[in-house]
Amino acid sequence: MGATGSRKPGSPTCSPIPRTWNPWPASSWSRRADGGRPGGLGIAAQHSNGQGAWLQWLERTGNRLPDPATLFLMATLLVLLLSQLAESAGWTVEKAVLGEAGTTTETVAARGLLDSQGLWWLVSHLVENFVSFPPLGMVLVAMLGIGLAERVGLLPALIERSMARIPPVLVTPVLLLVGILSSLTLDAGYVVLPPLAAALYATLGRSPLTGVAVAFAGVSAGFSANFVITGLDPLLAGFSTAGARILDPDYRVAVTANWWFMIASTILLPLVGWWVTRHWVEPRLGTRGLEDAERVAGERAHRADPAVEGRALGAAGWALGLTLVIIVLCVAWPGAPLHGIGARFARWVEAIVPVILILFLVPGLTYGIRAGAIRSDRDAAGLMARTMADMGPYIVLAFFAAQFIEAFRYSHLGEMLAIVGGDFLAGLSLPPSLLVAAFVLVTVVGNLFMGSASAKYAFFAPVFVPMFMQTGISPELTQAAYRVGDSVSNIITPLNPYMVVILSLMQRYAREAGLGTLVATMLPYSLAFLLAWLVLLTLWVAVGWPLGPAGPLTFSSAAG
Repeated sequence: MGATGSRKPGSPTCSPIPRTWNPWPASSWSRRADGGRPGGLGIAAQHSNGQGAWLQWLERTGNRLPDPATLFLMATLLVLLLSQLAESAGWTVEKAVLGEAGTTTETVAARGLLDSQGLWWLVSHLVENFVSFPPLGMVLVAMLGIGLAERVGLLPALIERSMARIPPVLVTPVLLLVGILSSLTLDAGYVVLPPLAAALYATLGRSPLTGVAVAFAGVSAGFSANFVITGLDPLLAGFSTAGARILDPDYRVAVTANWWFMIASTILLPLVGWWVTRHWVEPRLGTRGLEDAERVAGERAHRADPAVEGRALGAAGWALGLTLVIIVLCVAWPGAPLHGIGARFARWVEAIVPVILILFLVPGLTYGIRAGAIRSDRDAAGLMARTMADMGPYIVLAFFAAQFIEAFRYSHLGEMLAIVGGDFLAGLSLPPSLLVAAFVLVTVVGNLFMGSASAKYAFFAPVFVPMFMQTGISPELTQAAYRVGDSVSNIITPLNPYMVVILSLMQRYAREAGLGTLVATMLPYSLAFLLAWLVLLTLWVAVGWPLGPAGPLTFSSAAG
């Protein structure tokens, strides 16, 4: 984030940040989220006016539940029981399957996990479920570099100096925008942005939990939006094309079909998230987590003398610049390791986690050596080892979360519930405008049972795309509606594998935080994004604007 303004010394809205990594003087604890007007954001104050009382109840109720790891274990046991009951009852559903030869119908049956075959699958895949858990390798590898850069003092120094130039009032919308744009690098935003946002907000005397929530909302709830075409666009366009060709064999959905609508969404969502943060999330959280943030920062960050720190930052900047040049050459130079297309996406996108590791590790080592935090290779290895030790609670949580998600997938229960919801919508015979809104809601509900965007759309597309085409709704509009519903509920579904990453980070700053804390904090973003995005989509259709280049709103057999 670049400089967007300057602070006036002594200004109540832009007070100078202290020169040590202990930036929470008592006077800063009453600073408001809007930049410093007095009034305070303490927990007691916001409780007294009743704002967000239902969220407080939701958090308290959720946190009375057992430890999240235990909850995932209990959920896995429940899936085992329900799957066996569903198989014993002979529950099956029909779904359309897209293939090279066209669309065929396939029967999906529940698979029990309490019979001999199901228990054997669970036991034989216990280790595989854990080690193949999507966020596990990404988080641990990326944290080797991020953790070292934090412990040697590089990240605290950068955050402190950057905050001296950015008005606090702009931090939230900028962070939301950066989170939304991070979808260009697939899931890397989940790993990089939330911990940086926590430290950033703590530096401003604001709850680090608010920083985590803002980053998570941008990265996850805004995943479908962007200013540029991402890897999601060709993926969804392919499924939409296959679904459309059930009725029109020559139909093709362009990769750019939703581009203009997603650009508008990228402008809208940070503004909506900013309002939610200011009026709901931050007043409810107050300064929660600041004491733990001070402890965490004091334990983990080496701080050098200001003069030494300045020279070390300069050296780290040169090291980062040189590293970026090398990476850009590896991406752009024909025949270089990162040039071209990998298994599904561009090679540099598929290698983004090792790239992140290098981009944090090289400047971190350079800074640490110049600042005196690293004097030998053993120092560097020890700093990374302590980072991995801090990840222990996350690893435990990830183990049980992985078993639940994979058991749910194996049982077919999530897929079958989503299909049933789609069939219910298909039988309502609603007018086109209500069909689109209803499809958004079905997608939201489906996302609570099946987290994968591509897997859900793989069987939604052959059902809803041709069905809506017969009512005059274009495949491009159906795809846009799907993107809205799939994004907004990402931050509250337990099937989002990165939920455990965010929960572990919250617990670092507020040890009592549980799933209730996470859901109660993120639910306002989910509801507000859903409402705002639905309104935008409805107005867009009412005005008649195309969704993007080659992105019509309507379909007719003559035009198809």
